[in-house]
Amino acid sequence: MKSTELRKYTLDELKRKLHDFKQDLFTLRFQAVVGQLTNTAKIRQVRRDIAKVNTVITEKERGINAEL
Repeated sequence: MKSTELRKYTLDELKRKLHDFKQDLFTLRFQAVVGQLTNTAKIRQVRRDIAKVNTVITEKERGINAEL
């Protein structure tokens, strides 16, 4: 998910997305431990998505306009 797409969401929607991504990460880590995970790159992508959402949340809370 791109940062420009995330900036269109409201703060509440971003927090919901963050919660969803964290649940996905938990599930992926569990699958990795059990040996059911087929695409290990998915963990890295979800971690990056979490970081992007956190960045956009911080920008919105501080009132930073990062539209490029």
